[in-house]
Amino acid sequence: MLKGKNILLGVTGGIACYKACELTSLLIKQHANVQVIMTENATKFVSPITFEQLSGNKALVDTFDRNFQHNVEHISVADKTDMVIIAPATANVIAKLANGLADDMLTTTVLACRCPKAIAPAMNTAMYENPVTQDNIAKLDHYGWEIIEPESGRLACGAVGKGKLADPQRILEAVIHTAASKKDMTGLNVLVTAGPTREALDPIRYLTNHSSGKMGYAIAKAASNRGANVTLVSGPTNLTKPSYMDVVDIESAKDMYEAVSSRADKMDIIIKAAAVADYRPATVADNKIKKNDDDLSIPLERTTDILKTLGADKKPGQFLCGFSMETENMLENSKAKLTKKNLDMIAANNVKVDGAGFGVDTNVLTLITSDSCTELPLMSKAQAADALLDEILKRR
Repeated sequence: MLKGKNILLGVTGGIACYKACELTSLLIKQHANVQVIMTENATKFVSPITFEQLSGNKALVDTFDRNFQHNVEHISVADKTDMVIIAPATANVIAKLANGLADDMLTTTVLACRCPKAIAPAMNTAMYENPVTQDNIAKLDHYGWEIIEPESGRLACGAVGKGKLADPQRILEAVIHTAASKKDMTGLNVLVTAGPTREALDPIRYLTNHSSGKMGYAIAKAASNRGANVTLVSGPTNLTKPSYMDVVDIESAKDMYEAVSSRADKMDIIIKAAAVADYRPATVADNKIKKNDDDLSIPLERTTDILKTLGADKKPGQFLCGFSMETENMLENSKAKLTKKNLDMIAANNVKVDGAGFGVDTNVLTLITSDSCTELPLMSKAQAADALLDEILKRR
């Protein structure tokens, strides 16, 4: 997701330096070009050679290193950087950056960068909570830095409290959100539904389906990365709750209907990727239904058709996209749904096709509108999400 992006990773002197090695590896796996700049104190914890082996680039430390071909190396690095991330960030470097001090390779380079910047503090709890440190962090926030707050726990000094460097995966998510995508959806309000619903039978049991929520979550993340204001209405999943969006957790089809319908009027784009139950038990037992020797019949009743309701009430200019998961006659069934439910687009897939079923990280989508049918190849759900958004933006 970061292919072609130049990421400047600033590493400062703290025991959390070792986590910067993991972060470097994660960035490289996303195909970023990572330029590590270390403070002199950071080299006392981790050798520059470690970062050079991980990144494939020379780790910069000395502003006046005469081995460089370029006369003003820190300006050269700054000019080509797409995003700055300082992790870990000590109180000392936070103070320097907040007040415009530039006395080493890292601070001089960052001061010359015009790109987005993020900082991940890591230090003793008392140092972090010191009003001076908090004022400096607030200054960076004022100047447009993203602050990736530290976590709480047992610190290297033995204290227990806030000050642990944020998990590298969380820092990676911040980099992807900021640097991975063009911001062509800035200002758009987008609602995405994801996951299954659960329809209670008794206090113990429920009816559901195999939806993992991965496709809906991928769409929500892609829209957020592209600058949209995203609301994700999610059924029960095992997925980590994504950042940078409003996540509304629901359980049943009724819950999802209420969550979606109460927010629909404010949305520019609605993408219904959830696998909502079409039927629910007509009655819910107050106590666990006991088994006996007889067969059991469960009377079912229809749930509200959320997509059809949205189509009937669609406001002018609003784009409505549904999903159609089929096992046969995919095109015919999906085109019928497009018309019947007054949709602008329907993303169809056959769950029997390899790579397009529930729970996998790939999908094979066919995007259907009133005048077109676009078949996408097998791709990751992240790629499919961006391809879907591309088509929606073309047609808004």
